[in-house]
Amino acid sequence: MFNGIAVKRIGMSFKMIVPPAQILRRQIFLSRQPSIFLSRLLSSSSKPQQGTPAFTADELRLAKEQRLQGLGPYVSKLPEKWIPYAELMRLEKPIGTLLLYSPCTWAIGMAAFELSAPISSTLWMLTLFGIGSVTMRGAGCTINDMLDRNLDNKVIRSVERPIASRRITVAQASVFLVAQLSVGLAVLLQLPWSCFLLGASSLFLVGTYPLFKRFTYYPQVVLSLCFNWGALLGFPAMGIMDVSTMIPLWLSGFFWCMTYDTIYAHQDKAHDVKAGVKSTALAWGDKSKPVMYGLTVAQLACYSTAGVMAGMGPGFAIGALAGGYRIINMIRKVDLDNPDNCWYWFKNNINTGHVFAVSIFVDYVLRLLGFI
Repeated sequence: MFNGIAVKRIGMSFKMIVPPAQILRRQIFLSRQPSIFLSRLLSSSSKPQQGTPAFTADELRLAKEQRLQGLGPYVSKLPEKWIPYAELMRLEKPIGTLLLYSPCTWAIGMAAFELSAPISSTLWMLTLFGIGSVTMRGAGCTINDMLDRNLDNKVIRSVERPIASRRITVAQASVFLVAQLSVGLAVLLQLPWSCFLLGASSLFLVGTYPLFKRFTYYPQVVLSLCFNWGALLGFPAMGIMDVSTMIPLWLSGFFWCMTYDTIYAHQDKAHDVKAGVKSTALAWGDKSKPVMYGLTVAQLACYSTAGVMAGMGPGFAIGALAGGYRIINMIRKVDLDNPDNCWYWFKNNINTGHVFAVSIFVDYVLRLLGFI
């Protein structure tokens, strides 16, 4: 009896020291939870999240047809294996690149005006910034598609994007991103050293912008901050650090971008609600137009201030009036509940940017000819 009790006590002690397999498995599971959570957060898996809408075969077929039709006369003629990468850069949709390039041309033109810079150096900078705009906009779109792949497959308009449709893997997109950033770095190294730090400082905003739409209704603020960086960079690139002109010019671009990107966001607001994506279109709702009128007043005030500080001439003044009219007319006429109409007026901003740029270069040419 004594031996039996001893054995039983030893067994109980052993159980206290060595937990049963069920308890041990639970402890191991709990100890792994932080790493499991982190791996899920950073996972490069391209599998759709639970709750992904099941589109009908007709919807998917139509989305594919629209994508192929939208490739245009140039991208469609590329080798088949290249096309997904061109789409990742949005080469078939140059509007974003042109909108990114516009503030660059304003800054270069105004700096050239102040310095009476030779046409050759001005054209060289316009070329470098053009290459940089294509490359960095492409890099931004690549980052966006990598981070948004589990959101893109929930919206029919974006379900055919290269990563969401699995025509490109996340690993392939990562390698392509490095290549684009390398080209961007090569462009940046052609500029004065003061431009390097200023240009590199925008990379954090470029890389994190897609994340903001997950937890704030104002991702357009972050986009507008980095999308107009060229308004700052153009001046030191031309050899002048005119802060009194740079800052108001950059702010004018910021307010402009807030306006047109809110219109862009309105075309997706119904899908964004379902996908859990936030935007100023949802935040402002039916108050969007009054807010955009206010943004435009701020834009034109900052733009005019930049012109005064740079000593611009009549071309700038006429361009400010014409561009301002175009923006106010856009806000008045756009139907924010009609996605096609939103897209039409969003694209219209390309020509508005050209109006501002041409007016600046008119003054630049007049100065070179001795009329100003």
